[in-house]
Amino acid sequence: MFLPLKQSYLKAFKLMDKELKLHPTVDCFCSGSTAVTLVKQGLDLVIGNLGDSRAIMGTRDASNNLTALQLTVDLKPNLPREAARIQQCKGRVFALQDEPEVARVWLPNNDSPGLAMARAFGDFCLKDYGLISVPEISYRRLTEKDEFIILATDGVWDVLSNKEAVDIVASAPSRATAARALVDCAVRSWRLKFPTSKSDDCAVVCLFLGHEKSADSVQGSEPNVETAEPTVEVSSSTQDSSAGVDEDIADAGMHVSSAVHISEATLQHSTTLREVDEIVPVDEPTASKEPGRCGSARSLADCISTNEEEEWSALEGVTRVNSLLNLPRLLSGDKRSTSWRKRR
Repeated sequence: MFLPLKQSYLKAFKLMDKELKLHPTVDCFCSGSTAVTLVKQGLDLVIGNLGDSRAIMGTRDASNNLTALQLTVDLKPNLPREAARIQQCKGRVFALQDEPEVARVWLPNNDSPGLAMARAFGDFCLKDYGLISVPEISYRRLTEKDEFIILATDGVWDVLSNKEAVDIVASAPSRATAARALVDCAVRSWRLKFPTSKSDDCAVVCLFLGHEKSADSVQGSEPNVETAEPTVEVSSSTQDSSAGVDEDIADAGMHVSSAVHISEATLQHSTTLREVDEIVPVDEPTASKEPGRCGSARSLADCISTNEEEEWSALEGVTRVNSLLNLPRLLSGDKRSTSWRKRR
């Protein structure tokens, strides 16, 4: 299973970066995005990671205590293998004096753009100097001790530890509100730890692995863990200073919440950027609530832009990857079919 999915991942990420470069309205020469994705087929989990977004699992140890297990490596320029590749391509890696702990990628003869990740979609000004869009792909076999998985952008991990994130999700009043609770905690932590700076992008996906029914599903949706449909989870982020977005989706055990900053036709980032017979891509929701303007009494996580022509939604990343990622069929004999290619 792993090798066919690995090839699909590599192809999908390559096509995504190529399509982004050719996009008529999105200028990604000096802007881009991270991505952390997963495919779950029964108890098999395949994860693709690009940049410094992160996947964390909440699992039980031998004493039945809930612990945090990191599933991905933050692909930053401070990793020796990443720095070596960049330097071999004539790119430069060094940290600024006022933030010596943050290694950044720079052009050979220009002190820009100072990207704090070693792999990313977009940022084409650095693609000839060691920045790549090839994901790091890993495999894990799930066990009965594994309870949920968190996919989140670096804005969350800059202010919260893995264990803190796991505890927040585990203590949420319902599965449908877990992702939003984590985003809200991250935003508050940014305000406390860095009161004079803008909060970085905070986008979260929570995938629950249990099979018991959830009585707290989002209104109007089906129970989110009893469904017989697998999930493809994508977390991506963009950053500027104009607006924030907060969304919750409950479908096939998926909950998404984000605080995403949006700019005019650009993708900006500060410190960056149930078991089934066959795999079915996640459908684009048939209806969504129309966002309203941010009121002064609402939190940052509830604010949302109303410029429909320029607005980017967290769901757009899900939809785009679904259009590129043709997952291989894993069936044999009479059970083979092409139904997974069709939308429900």
